[in-house]
Amino acid sequence: MGKLSVIPLFTFLLFLSVIDTKANQYTMLSPTGTIKVNIEENGGRLEYSVRYENLVIIKPSSLGMTFSDGIDFTKGLKLEQAEHRKVNETWEQPWGEVKTIQNKYNEYTFWIKKLGKKMKLCFRLFDDGVGFRYEVPDNVGFGKVEITDEITRFNMNAKDEAWWIGAYQKNSYEHLYQKTPLSQLTDTVHTPLTIETENGKLVSIHEAALFDYASMTLAPDRNGGLKCDLAPWPDGIKVKTEAPFKTPWRTIQLAENAAGLMTSYLILNLNEPSKIEDTSWITPGKYVGIWWEMHLKKSTWAQGANHGANTNNVKRYINFAAKYGFKGVLAEGWNYGWDGNWPADGSNFRFYEPVPDFDMDELSAYATKKGVKLINHHETGGDVANYLEQVEQAFEFSKKYNITTVKTGHVGHYLNGEYTHYGQFAVEYYQKVVELAAKYHIMLDVHEPVKPTGIRRTWPNMMTREGARGMEFDAWSRDGGNPPSHIEILPFTRLLGGPMDFTPGIFEMTLPSRPNNRSNMTLAKQLSVYVLIYSPLQMAADLPENYEGNPAFQFIVDVPTDWDITLVPEAKIGKYLTVVRKDRNSEDWYLGSATNEDSHKITVDCSFLEKNARYTAEIYRDAPDAHWKNNPKAIIIEQKEVNSSSKFEIQLAEGGGAAIRFKKNN
Repeated sequence: MGKLSVIPLFTFLLFLSVIDTKANQYTMLSPTGTIKVNIEENGGRLEYSVRYENLVIIKPSSLGMTFSDGIDFTKGLKLEQAEHRKVNETWEQPWGEVKTIQNKYNEYTFWIKKLGKKMKLCFRLFDDGVGFRYEVPDNVGFGKVEITDEITRFNMNAKDEAWWIGAYQKNSYEHLYQKTPLSQLTDTVHTPLTIETENGKLVSIHEAALFDYASMTLAPDRNGGLKCDLAPWPDGIKVKTEAPFKTPWRTIQLAENAAGLMTSYLILNLNEPSKIEDTSWITPGKYVGIWWEMHLKKSTWAQGANHGANTNNVKRYINFAAKYGFKGVLAEGWNYGWDGNWPADGSNFRFYEPVPDFDMDELSAYATKKGVKLINHHETGGDVANYLEQVEQAFEFSKKYNITTVKTGHVGHYLNGEYTHYGQFAVEYYQKVVELAAKYHIMLDVHEPVKPTGIRRTWPNMMTREGARGMEFDAWSRDGGNPPSHIEILPFTRLLGGPMDFTPGIFEMTLPSRPNNRSNMTLAKQLSVYVLIYSPLQMAADLPENYEGNPAFQFIVDVPTDWDITLVPEAKIGKYLTVVRKDRNSEDWYLGSATNEDSHKITVDCSFLEKNARYTAEIYRDAPDAHWKNNPKAIIIEQKEVNSSSKFEIQLAEGGGAAIRFKKNN
């Protein structure tokens, strides 16, 4: 793994007219014509609409924004075509769900003019969706600006059904998804917002390349309309900036079915190429750590008799990681600041000062000897001012001890007591940490983050983040944990933005220390999550003693975190999902399949395997009497010889799953 490669097939610039159907109206087409976008200036107002396979997806919807100085770029506007560009190139990810991505689109740029001021409106049409954004160049009449509103709308049909979580709630994005018609949305909602139209098409509305701007939420009306609602500063201003600036891309991903939506890479394509030239230090992998035991009340983050991150306990995890080939060991609670009510006051956290019973010198040397790396944890308690004062010294400390991955945390409803996790303040804060981390060759796993918008293409040390309900909710959530359907929803909602540190791999599904909670899936489904929920950093989250001696653990040992190819043979959001991925560093393939509360039978069609080759299928599946609630550990582990012509069936239990390694025979 080294420098990023971009392989241009053809790129050229055409100063042509797009299809001009009438005065001040333009029609834009995707490369194959599958998607058509109309933009029209009507009475000084701008509207666009989107058709997919000649079906109306987005009805005429407004464009524009307003500013605090009274400038209103929503009316009295004149639209002029600027240029048309076609691009077709491929590029390689240093890590990811696939190695090579095609970036093929038609770009159309317009000038919007009003009273001596002007801005650009840029559309990129792919065959799997649309991206558009506003651009304000230098010397076009703007200086410092305060954006008070962006009136971008996405008008759909009221009966179209959406999977959504409310915005501006406590715990940011960590909520269970609801499914309702658009007309019944009861709250402003986060993106990605995934919608199934009345004619069965799948749509995801999100944004790409979120830099130096407020993130977009969507405010609904009863008619199926959705309006851009930018997360505000405390004074109500949405964005504070100056020319030149660009908004994030507003994105509309389109697919025939859920599988097509999951394998769209439009969000990544709308981000700029990597700013890190040499990516050889950015390495995916699996880790274990002192984390789940605190959620089980076995140990504590704070100092005391039951402190989890003590030297001997960390050594135990290092030994376990080394034995099974895991890359890293996370030790939460290693530093000062965990004593007292830190979620209310994070000012006592010190990010380069270990507590007395955590011997960093000894542990770093011990880990290095064992071929394992420590993973530093920087919990801020939301006090990011305190963190920014120390972050460079903290990264220097990490590098001194051969720590190349840092997990950051931002527990609390607000940052610094007043800023949401998704306003412009937060976006700029998170970005500053990403760029500083790159300077020190540090990879990041961000918890309580701003949502992902594909910036991992530009900053590939931004490995993974939380930003949804992960496995920890199974340990203590008052509703008893994530329901069985949760795994079948996440890949089509939150994960459309980017990877998630879900922290799977819980083998003891019932929790004696928390009798009202459990992990609501079978053991075989726990294994399937390593394939279904993508993250370049994957945790084996359970206690080492729960893995030792359990033959099902072998799948977690074997499964990689970096992929060459990803396929989705079948998917229905919230019901079932099957994903097949090829390892980037071997000839092996892996399959994960899972279902919700209902049982489900899958047919494994091995046509993805190399022709004229033989493989051993190592199968981990639900036993006939398995059940997510009544008998979650019942599993069958078996092998069979297969080739590309092979087909076989597997029955998934209620709340169950299957995981398969296809090992190529020599």
